[in-house]
Amino acid sequence: MFRVVFVMDIFNRNVVLAKGGIRENYRPVSDSSAICKTSIPLEILEFLRPGEVYIADLNALQGKGPIDINAESIRNVNLKTDVMLDFGISSPQDVDKALSIAGTAVIGTETGTLTVIKDAASRYPERISVSIDVKYGKVLKQDPEIPEDPFEIVKLLNGLPLKDLIFLDLDRVGTASGFDPEFLRRLAELSAHDVLLAGGVRSMEDLFALERLGIRGALVATAVHSGSVPPEVIRFGLEKAKNADS
Repeated sequence: MFRVVFVMDIFNRNVVLAKGGIRENYRPVSDSSAICKTSIPLEILEFLRPGEVYIADLNALQGKGPIDINAESIRNVNLKTDVMLDFGISSPQDVDKALSIAGTAVIGTETGTLTVIKDAASRYPERISVSIDVKYGKVLKQDPEIPEDPFEIVKLLNGLPLKDLIFLDLDRVGTASGFDPEFLRRLAELSAHDVLLAGGVRSMEDLFALERLGIRGALVATAVHSGSVPPEVIRFGLEKAKNADS
């Protein structure tokens, strides 16, 4: 099954829309969305009714404002749908905290270490996603034990009981600029885990193309808010949309 995961970037309790991974330029989603007239997370959730949500807590990721300012909003969303949460995990305590308000904890290479990833996977099997964070063509990382090469990272993680891997191309987030098919095909072939793409999805055609490449899901926001990907797809999945077209 190909997963279409709806993304909500939350800053100061409001959903904002990403543009090229430059977080300080994110604006309330209601300013530009063709389908949402609100930026309040729970109201967006109740209107769109996605089957699965990825939340990036931008206050925590950027160290801006009270550290728990978005916790209640995230917890309320998680009560109504499955939530994958990224708030810049860098310690085992962060993992525990994330899983107290969300179903899945996302550990990004930008903030996490290999030791934290291994510990989290052993303590919470199938509840940890690892995000390979890339900007300007380079893996964002602080831990020297994490390889520079995304393919080497994939191979290193293959033996761990992770839920999935996310390839997050921050340069393409919110840009509807597409993706590198051969790179993603190789990534999927090397990985023992499902690989999800975040960043660059433009349309339904892109989702079908990713599925053909062996990618098992995509994180989408801009394409939904622009109307390129219908809300029904984040509610019911790609298979239903495919059947509706046949």
